[in-house]
Amino acid sequence: MADTTHAPVVVIGLGRFGTAIALELERQGTEVLAIDSVNRTVQNLSSQLTHAVTADCTDIEALRQLGVGDFHRAVVAIGDHLEDSILVTSLLVDLEIPDIWAKATSAHHGRILERIGAHHVVFPEQDMGERVAHLVSGNVLDYLKIDADFALAKLRPPREILGVPLSESEIRSKHGVTVVAVKKGEGSFTYATNETVVSRDDVILAVGHNDDIEHLVDGD
Repeated sequence: MADTTHAPVVVIGLGRFGTAIALELERQGTEVLAIDSVNRTVQNLSSQLTHAVTADCTDIEALRQLGVGDFHRAVVAIGDHLEDSILVTSLLVDLEIPDIWAKATSAHHGRILERIGAHHVVFPEQDMGERVAHLVSGNVLDYLKIDADFALAKLRPPREILGVPLSESEIRSKHGVTVVAVKKGEGSFTYATNETVVSRDDVILAVGHNDDIEHLVDGD
């Protein structure tokens, strides 16, 4: 199978979400074709994106003329216009793009995108809301939802694991959570081992099911 890690990506819809994706991809060295139906939006980004064009992405002929069908990956970042989001995604399916990512604004929207052929459906507002909720609680320093029921959390270590090797803390057997890295003071994160001993001033990275991480944090 060919390596498509840095294969060009087409991003359709240049609102905040689409613009952020396009700019970050270019920063990482990935070639991006950014498309939006509003000429002013494209003009405002033309100095920041190498390939930004104005086109009606609900027209499959316009997509063909831009060579969209030759891309391996595509992102449908249209969120406010449900009908356009669904139509554009279906056109990308018709063009047989192997890897389609689509933004959804609701569970219903997401189910439709999945049924018409989107390979990945993302809920940026919902995911960010969940992350901010964990941060606002004050117990978690950062939180990343990895899957529907799995997360990575950056937090202060709970009292029960302080001062003993992680293997003796039994954090995994008691809470179903694994400490994968530890940061001491102003240093950098290092991988945790069974012999790692953490103190109150350390920061840990822990992975586990959402409920298990929440119970660990709440129980401290």
